Amino acid sequence: MNSVKSLSSGPSSLTARFNLSFGLMALIWIAGFIGHFTPLLEWPALFIYVIGSLGLVLYRGKTYGEWPQMYLAGGNLRGSLKWGAIAGLSLFAMDLFNTVLYYKNGGAPMSGMEFILVNQSMLVLYPVLVLAEEFLWRGIMFSALIERGINKHLVVALTTLFYVVNHFAVAPVGMKERALMGMMALPIGVIGGYIALKNKNVWGSVLVHMITMISMILDLFVIPKLVFG
Repeated sequence: MNSVKSLSSGPSSLTARFNLSFGLMALIWIAGFIGHFTPLLEWPALFIYVIGSLGLVLYRGKTYGEWPQMYLAGGNLRGSLKWGAIAGLSLFAMDLFNTVLYYKNGGAPMSGMEFILVNQSMLVLYPVLVLAEEFLWRGIMFSALIERGINKHLVVALTTLFYVVNHFAVAPVGMKERALMGMMALPIGVIGGYIALKNKNVWGSVLVHMITMISMILDLFVIPKLVFG
């Protein structure tokens, strides 16, 4: 136990988590760029994104006991979940309101995303994607940047920026839909980042993301029927 604790608390551990998280991001973006010009599209990048994020966090947690350092354990769990619920429900209401206005003003449904979720049966895997995203951006990468002494507001801004840009690297849909998803990701990144920052716990950000995921499903499958009949 002492050997694991010493490994997980030393500077070499911090350097490893920092390098691995940014290395994974680079690999995802390279795979997405290359895949975009092949018949595979961004699917390889999306696979690396999900499996890489979950695998990296599980590896560091189980091997070195770094769950608290990555904000997956410890911290203020109750406070994190409380603010996650408040923020998530607020974003939920705002998203539904804005989506109704979007459709009433002539906005087109996200047909590419709808095809992926329904015709390719990806809807059931959506919660897994949420966990992968939160564990990478608000977990291992976010905490490594904070531990390196980088300004906390800059950390929120950077991880949010990376998270938004990442939608262009891994989403196998048209650029307009990627931009819409990037716009949806912006408040999740900022709010989730400050929840993680305040509470040293990522689960409130996961809750925000899960709630907004439900609102996105309503955006795609329920609201168009209500607006257009």
